[in-house]
Amino acid sequence: IGTLIVVGLFVFIGWSGMRAAILSKDPFARFLAFGITATILIQAFFNISVVLALVPTKGITLPFVSYGGTSLFIMLVLLGVLLNITREVD
Repeated sequence: IGTLIVVGLFVFIGWSGMRAAILSKDPFARFLAFGITATILIQAFFNISVVLALVPTKGITLPFVSYGGTSLFIMLVLLGVLLNITREVD
């Protein structure tokens, strides 16, 4: 159940980020929202793939979950920028 919740939250972040990218009128904000969303989702995809033994070990942390001060700080900053773009869209 916990795994489904974590994956569901990543799906929600992906949906919200892509929605912000599509609805943004500013081209820079559009590309920034797409890039931030892609960064978070690709990092999560690779970490989940390593856990399932689908790809070799890469050392990439799971965003917002895995231990790592710098990784967590950067992900929170990226999410804050993405939320600001989302606020401008709504």
